[in-house]
Amino acid sequence: MRDFSKEIEAYALHNAIEYGGKVEAGRVLPKLFQHGLRKEEIKDVMPVIVEIVKKVNNLKKDEQLKAFESVKNVMKVHEEKEKDLPEIDVGGIKKVVTRMAPEPSKYAHLGHALTFLLNYMYAKKYNGECLLRLEDTNPEKVSKEYADAIIEDVRDYLGIKITKIRYVSDDMPKLYVYAEKLVKAGQAYVCFCAREKLQDLRHQGIECECRQFPVRTQLEKWKEFIKGNYKVGEAVLRLKGDMQSSNQVMRDPALFRKLEAKHYRHGSKYKVWPLYDFYNPIEDSLMGVTLILRSNEFDPRVELQDRLKDLLGLKKQTIIQYGRFNVKDFTTKGREIRDMFASGELRGWDDPRLITLRALQRRGITREAIYELTKQVGLSKHQVTLEFDMIAAINRKIIDGRANRYFFVEKPVELDLNSLSIKEVKVPFHPDTPEKTRTIPVTKVFISAQDAKRYKGKEVRLLHLCNLKLDAKPRITSYENKKIPKIQWVSEGVPANILMPDGVWIEGIAEKAIAFLKPGDVVQFERVGFARFDRKNKNVYEFWFAHG
Repeated sequence: MRDFSKEIEAYALHNAIEYGGKVEAGRVLPKLFQHGLRKEEIKDVMPVIVEIVKKVNNLKKDEQLKAFESVKNVMKVHEEKEKDLPEIDVGGIKKVVTRMAPEPSKYAHLGHALTFLLNYMYAKKYNGECLLRLEDTNPEKVSKEYADAIIEDVRDYLGIKITKIRYVSDDMPKLYVYAEKLVKAGQAYVCFCAREKLQDLRHQGIECECRQFPVRTQLEKWKEFIKGNYKVGEAVLRLKGDMQSSNQVMRDPALFRKLEAKHYRHGSKYKVWPLYDFYNPIEDSLMGVTLILRSNEFDPRVELQDRLKDLLGLKKQTIIQYGRFNVKDFTTKGREIRDMFASGELRGWDDPRLITLRALQRRGITREAIYELTKQVGLSKHQVTLEFDMIAAINRKIIDGRANRYFFVEKPVELDLNSLSIKEVKVPFHPDTPEKTRTIPVTKVFISAQDAKRYKGKEVRLLHLCNLKLDAKPRITSYENKKIPKIQWVSEGVPANILMPDGVWIEGIAEKAIAFLKPGDVVQFERVGFARFDRKNKNVYEFWFAHG
């Protein structure tokens, strides 16, 4: 086997620099095949990859950047074209009208955002419009808080121009009319079977006796049903489907059920509420939707919804399906998140341990990053597993050129530097604009307790200031920019805390220049990472960590 060490080092360093300082061996291996690696050589090359990756991960960012310069030429780099959404066939559509259709039962998360943006971006791509529909027909789960939050996130954070907002619950009278139409046509019936019996009969493909009553009787029962005269769980309205269908969704599915909970818009006005498969095709028709983009988890339901469209004389839409979005290492289930609130594990829907849009925004993830991620995942037919590193890498490229640099030290330790003759130093806000500087008065010098311990007895460079030996009594060694470890320092600092992705605050001090920041500004604390200034809490400046 030939020696791939240079190539491994190059790709490992490149990946580490792109993804916040760390790289996994699995990201390097595929790159070697374009350099001639054969499958039978994998078992021999993997130990080499693991060893080099370990060394790369132990380097500091400036060391990685320097090392990469000497090996980057061995990489095979393909010219990257700006990625855009793939074309779809809309030739048979007079006007493209898409819709975003969330259930307001929780705060929107990254997976929702990608679905929202696919519908919005395709509408814009084909000069159409995108509508927002809040599917709020389960009063036990939906709330005004969630509905308002979704609207705010869509409009203010994602920047989607909403041309129309529709609440499905406002159409209850129309939905009752459509249901009655099915009953009168002999296509729907009120079923009184117990839940267990109903499930067993559907599994066996056997019709229940409730189905056999004449239309007049079914209509009477339906009217009694919507008046609320049956108990919760006593009755449901079912479609007369095909009990022998291989698609179990078609085996007399439920269309309406009774719920006693008060609705946030309509109170106790309605007792009987429609299920997704019933109201969805009707609402698409009422809204004039012509193009539906949704994940393929709904595929078994297409047949049922098409059946309802045929029975009710509704227009059909062009449907484009793609693989479901899963976010690795984050829960998006509303019930699980609410349980974590109850236990005190989470602080709220914007907790940094969540992938909600509120959490992403407070961490400093830009809307541009989410748009770019949407383009990258596109319309893949396979399930897409998203990692936070993916959006962090995109966001880093967007904000790196505009985020000013500042100093922050955690758990500050003061150094005794009486011999320091420099009284102030000019430091650039950003390495790309060296002419734009701030003046830092140098009176005292603080470094982090971690750096003090790590570099004890060693020579280090205080960024933009001087070099010194961290002995029991630190001493200045020189002022030239030597190739030695570089650490942050703060002189006249102000209290600053950073909320980390694990929900833990780290406490320290930052340079006084952060006093000019406005809430929402994203900065880079050198050798710490990017962070968004959230607020000044009493005399403490609070930041939320974005990523490295």
